[in-house]
Amino acid sequence: MPVHQSALDLLEIMAVSAGDRLGPYELLTPIGSGGMGEVWKARDTRLGRAVAIKILNAHSERLQMEAHAIAALNHPHICTLHDVGRTTW
Repeated sequence: MPVHQSALDLLEIMAVSAGDRLGPYELLTPIGSGGMGEVWKARDTRLGRAVAIKILNAHSERLQMEAHAIAALNHPHICTLHDVGRTTW
């Protein structure tokens, strides 16, 4: 994918709908969307649990650094990070 492609173009390429699967996660219903991407209620088909999936418009090194920082946190008022990655749609 060309680096110069706009975030809007990326979002159109990554358009998803209920029932789609991202690896082991089955998308159920959209929760919300904003400038960074969309959040979906999903089901982890491996463990049979409800999860939230955030689909970003673009992937960056900053996201990887933030994911590592969040994964190190353990607090009842902070969501647990279970997975991070890239996918081609």
